[in-house]
Amino acid sequence: MDKCIIDIRQPDYITIGTDKNERETIINNDLVQFDDVRVEFAKTGEHCAIFLTADITPVRWIKLRWNNMTWDKKARFLGDAWERGYSDLQWQGMSARRFMPWYFAATHENNTICYGVKVRPSAMCFWQVDSMGMTLFMDVRCGGNGVKLGGRKLEVAEVLGTKFLNCTSFEALSDFCGDMCTDPILPTYPVYGSNNWYYAYGDSSEEEILSDTDYIVKLTEGIKNRPYMVIDDCWQEHHRLNEYNGGPWTKGNEKFPDMKALAEKLVAKGVRPGIWVRFLQNEAEDIPSEWRLSTNGCLDPSNPQALEYIKRDVKRICDWGYTLIKHDFSTFDLFGRWGFEMNPLVTKDGWHFYDESMTSAEVVKLLYKAILEASKETNTIILGCNAIGHLGAGLMHMNRTGDDTSGLNWERTRSMGINTLAFRLPQHGKFYEVDADCVGIDYGVSWKFNKQWADLLAQSGTSLFVSARLGLLSEAENEELHKIMVIASEQKHHVVPTDWEDTDCPEEWEDKLNNIKRKYNWYEECGVRFKTQAVRYTPYLSIIG
Repeated sequence: MDKCIIDIRQPDYITIGTDKNERETIINNDLVQFDDVRVEFAKTGEHCAIFLTADITPVRWIKLRWNNMTWDKKARFLGDAWERGYSDLQWQGMSARRFMPWYFAATHENNTICYGVKVRPSAMCFWQVDSMGMTLFMDVRCGGNGVKLGGRKLEVAEVLGTKFLNCTSFEALSDFCGDMCTDPILPTYPVYGSNNWYYAYGDSSEEEILSDTDYIVKLTEGIKNRPYMVIDDCWQEHHRLNEYNGGPWTKGNEKFPDMKALAEKLVAKGVRPGIWVRFLQNEAEDIPSEWRLSTNGCLDPSNPQALEYIKRDVKRICDWGYTLIKHDFSTFDLFGRWGFEMNPLVTKDGWHFYDESMTSAEVVKLLYKAILEASKETNTIILGCNAIGHLGAGLMHMNRTGDDTSGLNWERTRSMGINTLAFRLPQHGKFYEVDADCVGIDYGVSWKFNKQWADLLAQSGTSLFVSARLGLLSEAENEELHKIMVIASEQKHHVVPTDWEDTDCPEEWEDKLNNIKRKYNWYEECGVRFKTQAVRYTPYLSIIG
């Protein structure tokens, strides 16, 4: 690999959006000012840092344009996702209407060029590329309104770029992810095990969890690194199946009478206890209205008292003995949209967080940092789900990088799981440990396909969680799964997709160092199963009408 750091030059053009208007101009020096709004550019080596200051004007966004850039006409482009992938990640030819959150790569033959912002910026950032140049859009709103900085100087983002020669596009992007995040936190041991969601779907009990534990203990017999038993949505006090899956998070329900005692039982059986939680959705009556978002009633992390309340929930769960916390729904609860609905902005206009001086990105980082800090005394692993990975890198050990797989429908696992594993695998070990979601072993999915999915997860060196209805696998199939779990418990193999530029569901995977090659068959004989009335949004910029 030959690596050349790109000296990021000053942008050529800038557009600034405020609550009142939009202003744009050619950039002639390192400071642009419209009234009390100032944008500054500062070189840090080859990188370019962007700073924003405003005294009284609420600022919504900054758009920077670099002109006179050329891209090979045959180049393919890959960007990231706002939060999870929704089976939509893939290399594509150039489209001026396509927006790419956080970073992008352009590849042709053995040359790859990457541009991005370092992790944990203070804005929601996306890129757009066309035949004349590239654009970086930075959403600095507080919720849906302009941020009120009150004279504070905000470092919005730090831009970096690298050109890679004589290497694969996967090698290039993986290296670039390491440059974007120089301070990841990672588990100190391979994380794998069981999660009860993809057969229980919220209908479970302590008795069932203990039975699942016996099964995973048997599957991992003889393995020194003990697996996790993760209790998913089902245990909380106010849980109402298919109606409500929020807090309070102070105790279990009648099917889970003592959460601390249950953690102790799991340890006694020989597993590590893990648990799912949705911190921001909480209907506890003692929570004041000013701690809640005006849009949906979820907790507002920008309110210091609400943030302390969340930290107490985290600490309580840690004190019960759960050494992995999977926190879910934070992006949806904060912004009211799933990732595929964020086209291109993450939330609607017309609302704000409690602290109007903070950007939305800063609020997200504040939440992630609080969860991490509250768990440090017990060395609990933090696994984000429906989390914004670029803002969580360095603040969470693991990230669920794609939408849900399934124990009922193989097509969902194929499209969601394999896609996110392939296209966000360059982030593995660079941002956090990648969790591409579970192997759902239930009536709806053949072992023929689940065996391949489990094998791929284990061979990739990412976390493998099985979600198994007891009694479905034969003795021979259980032995096959046992052998896969042995590999997953060590995470010594690291296959990567070799055909990822050609398909959104890679079939060919290779680990050159360990001389491993895999060719998978992901498709059922009937072809792809689909809904004729499915609704999904497309990740393209809107046409101005």
